[in-house]
Amino acid sequence: MTTAPPPFELRAPAGWRHIDFISDLHLQAGDAATFKAWRRYLAATPADAVFLLGDLFEVWTGDDILDAGEAGTFETACAEVLAGAARSRALFFMHGNRDFLVGAGFAQRCGLTLLPDPTALIFAGRRWLLSHGDALCLDDTDYLAFRAQVRTPEWTNAFLAKPLAERQAIARAIRGQSEARKRSGEGYAEADAAEAARWLRRADAPVLIHGHTHRPADHDLGDGLTRVVLSDWDLADTPPRAQVLRLDTSGQHHRLPVA
Repeated sequence: MTTAPPPFELRAPAGWRHIDFISDLHLQAGDAATFKAWRRYLAATPADAVFLLGDLFEVWTGDDILDAGEAGTFETACAEVLAGAARSRALFFMHGNRDFLVGAGFAQRCGLTLLPDPTALIFAGRRWLLSHGDALCLDDTDYLAFRAQVRTPEWTNAFLAKPLAERQAIARAIRGQSEARKRSGEGYAEADAAEAARWLRRADAPVLIHGHTHRPADHDLGDGLTRVVLSDWDLADTPPRAQVLRLDTSGQHHRLPVA
């Protein structure tokens, strides 16, 4: 049993009527279809706020990619999309396992508010616990050991001090290992139900919203607690996948497809 982390609290402004949650888009230069769908969605959504709950990017090797000229063309395009959307609605970003190196510089450039994991959102008279979800996958012990190592300031500073080309090569190697793992049929780990319930009780929240596992569903944890899992996005797959979770002032959530 682990100790449930204390959540950061965010109170929604009184004027908010709709809130969107998305995660696991894994945006990358080689997937134009997903990028275009995401750009269209952000331009058209009626939501007052959009919460990006991790793995927006397939990989992020440091905010300085935006100043790398042609090497950062795709990332610069993503930053421009976010900055444009931020002029119309609030945007919040929570780190995932692929983009935990997104920093304050990128957030400021794009108009994003960075959120700790987990965060308790107070909206429509209820508390909603938000997380990327990777820390809940207790059976994925190798990943959790890796996560504990790379989330330290010492590791982060040492990694970001390396030349960008070296960081990108390391990221490609890690992605290659991940793809090989998926091809082997091992798939994604699942969030631990008992751990999720402990997090919810610590946060005094009945509903947890998270991504990471790529298994969109609502899970009844008992005692009035629910775990709501977000969809990943892959518009190039067959069939294509892209879904938004929307909350309204009634306290209900709806899963909406993205074209």
